[in-house]
Amino acid sequence: MSELKARIKELASQIAPEVVSFRRHLHTNPELSFQEFNTAEYVEKALCSFGLEPTRMAETGLVAYIRGNNPDRRIIALRADMDALPIQEQNDVPYKSVNQGVMHACGHDVHTASLLGVAAILNNIKDSIEGTVKLVFQPGEERIPGGASLMIKEGVLENPSVESIIGQHVMPLIEVGKVGFRSGMYMASSDEIYLTVKGKGGHGAMPDQVIDPVLITSHIIVALQQVVSRNADPKTPSVLSFGKVVANGATNVIPDEVKVEGTFRTLNEQWRARAKELITRIAKGTAEAMGASCEIEILHGFPYLENNPELTDRAKLGAQEYLGPDNVVDLDLWMAAEDFAFYSQHIDACFYRLGVRNESKGITSPVHTPTFDVDEKALEVGSGLMAWLAVRELRSEGGN
Repeated sequence: MSELKARIKELASQIAPEVVSFRRHLHTNPELSFQEFNTAEYVEKALCSFGLEPTRMAETGLVAYIRGNNPDRRIIALRADMDALPIQEQNDVPYKSVNQGVMHACGHDVHTASLLGVAAILNNIKDSIEGTVKLVFQPGEERIPGGASLMIKEGVLENPSVESIIGQHVMPLIEVGKVGFRSGMYMASSDEIYLTVKGKGGHGAMPDQVIDPVLITSHIIVALQQVVSRNADPKTPSVLSFGKVVANGATNVIPDEVKVEGTFRTLNEQWRARAKELITRIAKGTAEAMGASCEIEILHGFPYLENNPELTDRAKLGAQEYLGPDNVVDLDLWMAAEDFAFYSQHIDACFYRLGVRNESKGITSPVHTPTFDVDEKALEVGSGLMAWLAVRELRSEGGN
């Protein structure tokens, strides 16, 4: 295996410029969730240039196979997401987005380019692979219902059945050259909350003549804080946040209604269901008690993400072998959400973090910001490490 690891590192270094060019093309030409038509075509052409035969799924998703020796012995999947965010890029770089108001601000360009690099590496050494690797290029990670759920419905984990899946995601808190792992529960579920509080508007100087939805909304938001503080098990991480309140009144105008948007996140599916019932009951009850009404819609989003302990331990050890122990760090719980969680609810999964930070170059911005960028040395790490983890996993006994 040491010779194979050295070969993978050599190939990762050789193709690094090409992988960077993949990433820059994708970054320059981002597309929003479920609109990745040009992206899918670009990825498809790249895979075909390697001699692979990709097929479409979920309209803008792609699947391709690397079949090694004994291809039916074991089958694992590697996943990358391809969609961008509705953000106007502020970076002054040669590969700046040319699509107005759309940007790869979450690193999906890195994930896709890295998996293309993995495809090139594994195809070169397929005679050394014991089994089959399914390459999953997924659309729509950023939006409910999540491209992963659509890919699963269309059979991405079946025909043939996939035993386990590995994914990686950029992490600007981790220095380039390092990666991070966490076993067990890692990321939160995510549901979207939409409230419309309806009252009776009027002149701000005559509050006795109105049913003030602004005041009532403030009571609702405060009351909803007890959902977590007085109902959640203190040992279960939970977050209930409201980030948008629109009243559209004026200094002297009380509006007829107020719209509110928020999110609920946790790491327990039973509590998740109960919390949504409480949110609905408290919001409606508070509004009615004050003479108004409240319409509520809760969009059921992604489940919590569970990293299979055995698979994650093997992947972490593999990363230590490939990068050195000092370049592999432990992760804490993360209350952000990822639709990779859908895979983790069906099969053994490992979702790890790829460091992209470089303070000397000023590359420190968080994801989902208009100045997010990466140290592109991460692409060589992302391609080589994932290829190594796939080869290593197929040669292990896994869950058998």
